[in-house]
Formats: sequence, C-alpha cells, structure tokens
Amino acid sequence: MKILKIEWKHLDVAGETCDRCYDTGENLVQEIKRLNRALNPKGIEVILIETKLDDSQTSQSNSILFNGVPIEEILNIEVSENHCDSCSTLLGTKTYCRTVTYDGNEYEDIPAKAIRHAAYKILGIEEIKTEEKSGCSCNCNNCC
Repeated sequence: MKILKIEWKHLDVAGETCDRCYDTGENLVQEIKRLNRALNPKGIEVILIETKLDDSQTSQSNSILFNGVPIEEILNIEVSENHCDSCSTLLGTKTYCRTVTYDGNEYEDIPAKAIRHAAYKILGIEEIKTEEKSGCSCNCNNCC
C-alpha cells in the first residue's frame, strides 16, 4: 500500500496548544478520515505524524507537510502571521503565529478543503467530487 505522510507541527505547552493549532488539528483529523475512506480502496493510506514544538519553534507552528513538502509549496497559499492571543496566554509573552491566505481568504487555522486539495495534488490524482443532489424536479432534494 502506498503511504501519504501528513505531518502536523504545532506548539505544545504542557500538553496544551493554542486555539488556531487546535482548530487545524481538528480539521486535519477529519480530513484524514475522509481521505482514507476515499483512498484506501485505491491502495493509498494516509497517516498523521504529530510534531510537538516548544516555545523556541513558534515560527514553525501550525504548519502541515505532505511527504515532507509544506502545504504552501503544493497549493497557492500565502503564509503570514498576526498576533495570537491564545499563544500569548500559553507562553506568557506577546506571540505572533502563522496565518494562511487560501482562495482569497485569510485563515488562522488551515482549512479542511486546503488539506484535502493538497493531499490529492501531492498524490497526483484528481479528487472525485460527489454530486450534490439538489434542484431535482420533485423538490425532495434527494431525487427520490
């Protein structure tokens, strides 16, 4: 079976992480489940590697690598930073953390759709979109 390794780097202070890293982690766990459901039948397994960072590595926090390649090198993502209240509270000092701009929107967490798109792109396969069952003629929105 082919393996896709997704590494999530995030701040860890005595088992706690900041709010934006937490949200990225939640997105990541859900997307890995979704990816495995779609990709396991094709002989691909997606695994999560969690790298916990200390306060000297906050510039790397809230980043995701796909087989060692940062998400911003796979997709058209711009990385910047802004003040993070949550990290500042955890670390006891004013802290700035990564933000990403994806599809014209700035996010403090890495959105699920970016994780999914990067996974498919790094694997070199096209994502199969499920058709939405709306707009049917009988108005059941499921077309009976």
